[in-house]
Amino acid sequence: MTNSMAIAEDPLSKLNRAFLLNHPRTAARSLEKIAPDEAAEILQQQESFIAARVLEKVSPGTSDIIFLLLPTKFAASLLVAMDASVSVTLLSRQTAELRKRYLAQMNEVTATEFESLLGYPENSVGRLMSTQIVAFNNNTSVADAVAQLRQMNIETIHHLYLLDDDMKLDSEVEIKKLALAEREQKLSSIAKPIIAYVNVMDPKEELMEKLDRFHIDVLPVVDIDLRLVGVIKAQGLMKALREDIVTDMQTMVGVSKDERALSTSMFAVRKRLPWLQINLLTAFLAAAVVGLFEETISRFTALAILLPIAAGQSGNAGAQALAVTMRGLTLREITMGHWFRVMMKEFKTGFINGVGIAITCAGGVYLWSRSSGLALVMAVAMIISMTIAGIAGALVPILLKRFGLDPAQSSSIVLTTITDIAGFMSFLGIATLLSAMLEVT
Repeated sequence: MTNSMAIAEDPLSKLNRAFLLNHPRTAARSLEKIAPDEAAEILQQQESFIAARVLEKVSPGTSDIIFLLLPTKFAASLLVAMDASVSVTLLSRQTAELRKRYLAQMNEVTATEFESLLGYPENSVGRLMSTQIVAFNNNTSVADAVAQLRQMNIETIHHLYLLDDDMKLDSEVEIKKLALAEREQKLSSIAKPIIAYVNVMDPKEELMEKLDRFHIDVLPVVDIDLRLVGVIKAQGLMKALREDIVTDMQTMVGVSKDERALSTSMFAVRKRLPWLQINLLTAFLAAAVVGLFEETISRFTALAILLPIAAGQSGNAGAQALAVTMRGLTLREITMGHWFRVMMKEFKTGFINGVGIAITCAGGVYLWSRSSGLALVMAVAMIISMTIAGIAGALVPILLKRFGLDPAQSSSIVLTTITDIAGFMSFLGIATLLSAMLEVT
């Protein structure tokens, strides 16, 4: 590398410095057209703040190649000199080993700040995106784009993203159009508008809603300044979604999402025992309801046999309503403002299903007991308990979310308590009211 005194005295170096300093955008376009090793050589002959101004305007993909050719210490100094969001995006596209090398060249405070910026909130799009992106300035020619793609040694690509002079996402080009275009054409002339994108900090529910609405395989991810930072590939997203489903299944039954099959017994106990204690309290509450009707049960022992059926059916009905409502909240099909519509839908569904189950159940009970009174009690209890369960399944997750709680963590336990009490209370309550009809004839 040429020493700084020699650079200062060299007229050509002075000219290069002035050009890079005063026209960083034009310089970036020029660097994209030459060999990456030549571009890296030009940049490392400049002060860090000048090289940083130019490199942050070089399109993703090309900038990655140039950056990797720079000496580690100089590359780290560029990261510090660049705009923070650009630096973090560039750094995120490097391997974990390279990131450690660059951070090791920074002071402790700066390195710690970069490490914190490289992380994204647990539920955000940033956790799911791929940072391997290919983008070009929209004024790049087809010939230059093809040449740069060859330098990147990319195996599979379906379309390119185009950026404006401020490095903001502008449009996209399908590879088949690129292949058929004239070499002199600008990429902007064969581009089409971006129909959808997500912000890197958006929740994953926003991502799912857009993938479902627009039926696209790849969705660009931008930062707060609309600069392209990554892409979401629908195919790769399925694994993450399957993991989320498993996590939700665990949390809904009171199991920590941190627990794994091979976790230690004591770890599992610490995570599970508090929720088992809560379940025990709710079980005592349900048992207390049954205790209120002890006299009725002692008079008609058949009620004890049929009691699990009443509670079980209401529990299933509530779980169905809960699953649909949870999905709606997760995919943003519904918001808390839709609570009344959702509740009324589940009220009607629960009532109609209750009538259907009541007819079947009453027939079975009558054939078993030959008691029309017991069959009637069972039928009415089914209708009431399944209607209540449907309403509870709709409202419980919405109310939990309204009060700032995680519906996936608590909904199942709360709902189980409500459906058990509804099943017991309706069945035993109706039996008490119609006890005269339960006398053996």
